[in-house]
Amino acid sequence: MHSVSISASASASASAIASGGARSKAAAGRRPSEIRFCGLRGDALACGSLRASHAAAATSRAVLRAASANGAAGSGDRFDYDLVIIGAGVGGHGAALHAVEEGLKTAIIEGDVVGGTCVNRGCVPSKALLAVSGRMRELHDEHHMKSLGLQVSSTGYDRQAVADHANNLASKIRSNLTNSMKAMGVDILTGFGKIVGKQRVRYGKVGFPEKEITAKNIIIATGSVPFVPKGIEIDGKTVFTSDHALKLESVPDWIAIVGSGYIGLEFSDVYTALGSEVTFVEALDQLMPGFDPEIAKLAQRVLINTRKIDYHTGVFASKITPAKDGKPVLIELIDAKTKEHKETLEVDAALIATGRAPFTSGLGLENINVVTQRGFIPVDERMQVTDADGNVVPNLFCIGDANGKLMLAHAASAQGISVVEQISGRDHILNHLSIPAACFTHPEISMVGLTEPQAREKADNEGFEVSVVKTSFKANTKALAENEGDGIAKMIYRPDTGEILGVHILGLHAADLIHEASNAIALGTRLQELKLAVHAHPTLSEVLDELFKAAKVNSGVSHSVNEPVAA
Repeated sequence: MHSVSISASASASASAIASGGARSKAAAGRRPSEIRFCGLRGDALACGSLRASHAAAATSRAVLRAASANGAAGSGDRFDYDLVIIGAGVGGHGAALHAVEEGLKTAIIEGDVVGGTCVNRGCVPSKALLAVSGRMRELHDEHHMKSLGLQVSSTGYDRQAVADHANNLASKIRSNLTNSMKAMGVDILTGFGKIVGKQRVRYGKVGFPEKEITAKNIIIATGSVPFVPKGIEIDGKTVFTSDHALKLESVPDWIAIVGSGYIGLEFSDVYTALGSEVTFVEALDQLMPGFDPEIAKLAQRVLINTRKIDYHTGVFASKITPAKDGKPVLIELIDAKTKEHKETLEVDAALIATGRAPFTSGLGLENINVVTQRGFIPVDERMQVTDADGNVVPNLFCIGDANGKLMLAHAASAQGISVVEQISGRDHILNHLSIPAACFTHPEISMVGLTEPQAREKADNEGFEVSVVKTSFKANTKALAENEGDGIAKMIYRPDTGEILGVHILGLHAADLIHEASNAIALGTRLQELKLAVHAHPTLSEVLDELFKAAKVNSGVSHSVNEPVAA
């Protein structure tokens, strides 16, 4: 999911930069052809075998073979399972399916509900609400409708029907995930999982006897929960987290949103479309601090300044008291630097969107000498858990929000697949800088790789030049046909090599457009090749085409990027 706290987002980016070119001691002696990189280095090694294995696994015959093979893997009678996954969210689900495809006897421990945060309390139901807000916003835009020759007499909404739409979508996706694992032969074990020793897991429901199983490999995929700062009292009705907000039990006239990251921005889009007034409370000096500064500045003009939204920056909500006895919600603001009281807000409701915290307590980590860092489980670049002495814990991995590398649902899934590749005998390192992120506002924001400040810092440290090119949606025929010309695409790159360092998009369907850039980064495709790619006309994809063609790569740079580079 994309629920990332401002601090977590920044630290994840920093972590990705720091680990981007690192190699573990275990890999130091391997030849380049033996290590399967996906764009981890500037000159990425090809990932053809990974693509081929996924293509083969996609056939129905492979699916049937995998389902029947679960239990016939090579660990014999020594272990109950080849792989046990603690946590049945998107990350655990992706790892489980890939494991069974690889012939591994696999079990997944479901502590809450299949689908985890993303499906039940995050990405999926929020997209249902955002679909409604998008339609409402369009129907209310009389000028936009008239420009298309359309007339709309009146618009309204049924709050309960909107809430039901979000809940029904979550239920459908949850059912699909469960059925897909059952069809593939994954054993779904119900209860809370706990590591009790090397390659041993105990699980069970509260009040019932526990069962212990053994596994050749274990993946921790327990996800995260909403982070609530001290001094904030949650009642679930007038002061609540995104978990409560997704139920849409009410639409307050005036709501304060604490935090202006992904979660806060998306809910501001929903609430203002449904008629609420919004006040942002942001601890840092600018809104949307996790985004590229130029994109954030334009996004503020489009997504905030034109709507019924005001904001306070550089302040903490030191205390929030729920509404009761006819009194409103009280929010005490203090200066983030001096800690002096600034003012007290009185609002109808407050949404706490200050990010998420890892759900890692009670996992029995003390039994294997593992100490969390701010709640996150420490891992190396291969998602192998490291203990208090900095040593890798054999056969134990952690993926997703619980390790804090990049708190996105699809990142968790990618990490899980990467781990399965490793335990299947094919070393694989995931390039986190190639993983895209998106904010599903109207218009959308998406990004991959480094922001411009991050890229320039990296360039200063490593001694290379950085260039930036931009294109506007106002120059795109398809966007103009939709009367949706507000938007910009920006690319940061190296003119000496043609390597893409980062791409940031604000505009119509930005979340879909970003993948061409993210795949180019993952596969190590350079601008010399992308300039020759063909895009259908008229499509929004030409926004990226214009970016690639506008880039100025130094003359004499080779077009070929497919040859492996020595380690």
